[in-house]
Amino acid sequence: MDKFFIVQEPNRLDKFLSLNIEASRNQIEQLIKKGFVNVDGKNITKTGLKLKENQNVEVSFPEAQINPIKDIEFVKESLKDKEVKIIYEDDYILVLNKPYNLTVHDAPSVKDATLVDWLKLKNISLSTISGEERHGIVHRLDKGTSGVMVIAKTNEAHTGLATQLEDKSMGRYYIAITDLPLKDEIIIEKPIARSPNNRLKMAIVENGKNAKSAFSKIELSKNEKYELIACKLFTGRTHQIRVHLSSINRHILGDNLYGFKGELNKINRFYLHAYNLYLIHPITNEKMSFTANLSDDMHNFLEKNFNMESLNDKINETNIVNSFNFIS
Repeated sequence: MDKFFIVQEPNRLDKFLSLNIEASRNQIEQLIKKGFVNVDGKNITKTGLKLKENQNVEVSFPEAQINPIKDIEFVKESLKDKEVKIIYEDDYILVLNKPYNLTVHDAPSVKDATLVDWLKLKNISLSTISGEERHGIVHRLDKGTSGVMVIAKTNEAHTGLATQLEDKSMGRYYIAITDLPLKDEIIIEKPIARSPNNRLKMAIVENGKNAKSAFSKIELSKNEKYELIACKLFTGRTHQIRVHLSSINRHILGDNLYGFKGELNKINRFYLHAYNLYLIHPITNEKMSFTANLSDDMHNFLEKNFNMESLNDKINETNIVNSFNFIS
C-alpha cells in the first residue's frame, strides 16, 4: 500500500506525514528511519528534513508478514502453562485474553517466549509497522497483568488502532483487588518516571510524564479488609495503576514491588486484570467492546473472600463502565 502527496507549503517531513497519514508519531518516525519514505524519488531517513513547496512525497507501507519464530520446541515448552484465549478474530484484528506471567514482546531482559512468539507459532499474519520484536502489538500489558488486548493483523488496521489510542476512542477498564479499601472514588493525576532509587520501579516524579487514572469502588470483601476496584486510564504510563495506588497507600494484592506486605506464599502474582476493551473497528468503523474472563486463581480468591451473590451482580461490563459516572 503506497501513498503519494504533493507538498503545499514548507514543513518538516515527520510533521507533514502526521498531517497526511493515520499513524502515531513513533510509527511515522519508524517509517522514515527504516527507509519507507521517498522525497522526489530519493530515499529519506531523516525525520526532520525540511520539505519545500511542490515536492513529491511517497510513503510505502511494509507488507504484513509471518516471520520465523524462535526454536519451536523452546517456544512450546515456555508456553505450555500459559493459555492464550482468542476472544474475537477477523481478517484485520485479533482480540486476546493474555494470561499473567507472559511478556508481550521481546526485550534484552526477556528470556522466555513472548506473546509475539505465540502469535508466530500460530501462523497469524501480523502488522510490521512497529518492528520485528513487536509485530502486531498496538498496546501492551505488563508481564504480570492478565486480560484483554487487541492485535493488528494488517498495517492498515495498526495505524487505525494507533490513532484511536492517541485520541482516546479506544481504551480499557481494569479490575484489581487491593489490600485496603479506597476511601472513595478518586481521580489521581501525578507524573510518573523511572524511580531514581530502584531501576525496576516507576515512581511519582515531579518532572515525569503526565499520568492520570480513575479508581472506583466495586465490592468489599466479607471481612472488609480487601476491595475489588475498577480502574480507568487516561494515559498509558508503565505500571501506572500500581504507582498511582501506591501513592495513596493502597496496593494490589501480590504486588510486593510496590508495597504489598501480605503472605506471598499464598499469592504468586498481583491481582490486576484488563477486564474490558472498547474500540472502533479500524476497517468497518463498527463500535466494539470485548470482555476477558478472570483467570482461575483470581476468580478463586474472589469466591473465597467475597460475597459472590452480590459480586456477580456487579462484575459485568455495564456496571464497571457506569461505576465511572463520577468523572465529569
